[in-house]
Amino acid sequence: MNIYKENMIHLLFPPRCPFCDRVLFSSILAPLELVCPSCRRKPEYIREPACKQCGKPLEDSCQEYCYDCGKRRSEYKQGKALWVYQEEVKQSIYRFKYQGRREYARYYGRELARRYGGWMKECRIEALVPIPLYKKRQRQRGFNQAELIACEVSCQTEIPVYKDLLVRVRNTRAQKELNDQERKNNLKKAFKTRVNKVQLNHILLIDDIYTTGSTMNEAAGELTQSGAKEVYCLSLSIGRGYQEG
Repeated sequence: MNIYKENMIHLLFPPRCPFCDRVLFSSILAPLELVCPSCRRKPEYIREPACKQCGKPLEDSCQEYCYDCGKRRSEYKQGKALWVYQEEVKQSIYRFKYQGRREYARYYGRELARRYGGWMKECRIEALVPIPLYKKRQRQRGFNQAELIACEVSCQTEIPVYKDLLVRVRNTRAQKELNDQERKNNLKKAFKTRVNKVQLNHILLIDDIYTTGSTMNEAAGELTQSGAKEVYCLSLSIGRGYQEG
């Protein structure tokens, strides 16, 4: 889509800022803006030191892994995330998922591609696979938030989205409602590939929120068992790898 056409759509259907939710207006000739200038610095971007496995920010630069990754084997090779899951990001994702702010996905996807496009090339990613919702939950919501984000990342990187490669076969409870052990049991055998043999070597799983990693771990395990060589993870937001004092 060329810039003129994109700006025309923007004029007819102006999006809202992902952080303050104000409508963003622009002219045909002005650069396309998807966030208020004053809101650009609201989210906290992930920076080093970060867990070498999942990407959670760490407090100690001498530490290599967060608490969760240090006590278990991960089914995926490496994970990255864009923002720390703090209040501004939390509210943005809530409106995105539960108040129908689908246009936020454009900014989310562009920021993920801008920050991690080079990393995706280094990992030789061949396919973007969004974490699927259970069919009943997707009907209720009307969309899969991870799929919308993945499609926007694809527009920026030209890496294809395989939205039907993985399916959620169990209607699991929301992970935020459970403790660590319940999260692990909740997701056992929750995913299934639609093909007997996955003919892809390097896959990138995409989701909106990474907590303990149980969702990514279970999905990655299913893909590798079905033939994928290496599975990586990318999340819009992630918790800290340490307790704040």
